[in-house]
Order: sequence, then C-alpha cells, then structure tokens
Amino acid sequence: MRLAAIDIGSNAARLFISDVGIYTDGSPDFTKVSLVRVPLRLGFEVFETGEISQTKAEKLKQTVQAYKYLLEVFDVKHCEAVATSAMRDASNGKQLVEEIRKEIGLDIQIISGKEEAELLLETQLRDNFSPDHYYLYADVGGGSTEITIFQSSKIIAQESFDVGTIRWLKDKVKEEELQRMQKFIKKICKQYTGLLAVGSGGNINKVFSISKQKTGSPLSLDLLRVYYKDLKKMTVQDRIHNYKLRQDRADVIVPALKIYLSIMKWGSFTEILVPQVGLVDGIIKKMYTRTAFTSLKGRVKP
Repeated sequence: MRLAAIDIGSNAARLFISDVGIYTDGSPDFTKVSLVRVPLRLGFEVFETGEISQTKAEKLKQTVQAYKYLLEVFDVKHCEAVATSAMRDASNGKQLVEEIRKEIGLDIQIISGKEEAELLLETQLRDNFSPDHYYLYADVGGGSTEITIFQSSKIIAQESFDVGTIRWLKDKVKEEELQRMQKFIKKICKQYTGLLAVGSGGNINKVFSISKQKTGSPLSLDLLRVYYKDLKKMTVQDRIHNYKLRQDRADVIVPALKIYLSIMKWGSFTEILVPQVGLVDGIIKKMYTRTAFTSLKGRVKP
C-alpha cells in the first residue's frame, strides 16, 4: 500500500510518500519512498501581518499542484494534507484552503495545536520507548511548540504553545506564552519525577545529524549548549558554510536550540532523545491504522 502525507508548516511544506508492508508477525513496515520539502516560509508573513499575501498564496498553490502531480506519478493510493500554526493564524487561511480545494482538488485540513500533538504521537514513539518510563515529548516548529507527556500508550497531558522559531525571529513570542509553557513544564516535571525528554522537529533532527551521535543515543544538555553558543555567534552565511545548512534552516536553528534549552532547563533534563520523526510520519501511521480496519475514502484521490 502506498500512502502520502502533506504537512504545510510555518517554515516549509513537505510531501512524504511511504510504502506500507506487513511483517510476518502482522505488524506494519513503513518504508520511505520520497520526501520533498519546499521552504514556503508562510510564518514570516503571517506572524507579522496576520495574513498570507497573494504572492505567497500563489507559491503555495504551485507547490500543492506540483505535489498533486507527484502523487499521480508515484501512484499514491491515499493522501492526507494538513496545515498547522501559520495557516491557523492567517486571517485568509480558510479561504485559501477552499481555493486550493476548488482549483486543484486537494483537501487541506487546518488542524489545531492539540490535533497536531496527537498526530505526532501517532508515530512509532509509543512502540519504541520503554513502558516503564514517563516521557516529555517536545516538538518545536516555526509557529508553535507541542508538549506531550506520555507513558506507553497513555497520554497524560498535552499542550500547544505559540512559541516557535519564526515567531522568535520576528519577536512575536509573547512573554506570557513563554511563562505559560514554563509553568506547565515545571508542574508536570514535579508531578512525574524521572521524566525523560524527547525532541522532534527539523532543527533538532539536524543538530543530531551534525553531532554524528549513534542512532538511539541522546543529545546531552552540554552538547546542545555548545552548538547554541557556536551557531549564535555566527552570521547566517557562516552557518550555511560551516555546517552545510540550507538558508531556511540556518536562521531558525538558533531560536530552536534556545527553545529546547529552555525546555530542558525548566524540566531539569540533562539529555534529550531524538527519534528523528515528524508530523508526516504521524499522518502516515494514522492513515494506515484507518485503512487496516475500514474502507478509506481518503481526502485525496490522485
């Protein structure tokens, strides 16, 4: 079965295509076929002006149309598309989604922060982590940070905060929102001692790759501090050159590290696990779960 997920985020739009097979024990096997990422950077406009400009809207439509062609070329059976923080905040977000549905034939669901957090937990995190521990899972995006506390298959608590890398760069993170996140994390960590930290998102995934740590090994607080201090003192161009970063990663990676370091400080974490999964993985897994038991009509039929 070939499935696809589209994630229209505040920094980039991603198309992820996956083949799903079945192991001999009946469990699913997910194999990446293709991942395409376009740095639309919707958040840079939305968090400043409150809307998506006509120019940026046309670029989004062109990207979606290109993805639609790729769905056809790859013979994708089912696809689901979601949009997150920037589209949630854009005054014309719903209108743009309706235009895309009519003109291109792709249904995009603008999801809430809570729905985003739940999709992130649809990844194989629960299956790959010990049921004996409680985990604090932090996903830092361009527009928001989702925090989920879970143990095995049970979600203990989850919150979404308007604290993201692009908001940070545009000086649009409100102090009261930072305080709300700090209070939430401190309260949870006091209630559940021995919590382990887990991080996801393009920036911490990139730092993990740069670190050349062994898969499954955590990143230490001290190492994150070293990267933060080193990257912060560089110009964006130097970050691109020295760390081989893309332009749209080089500017947001510093605020991302600042947010992760703050989370670790508030929760008294000395290390963080980086499973290198994201929202598109959660969408794919949720789609598979539905198709395994029901006849999926699907949001998109290329």
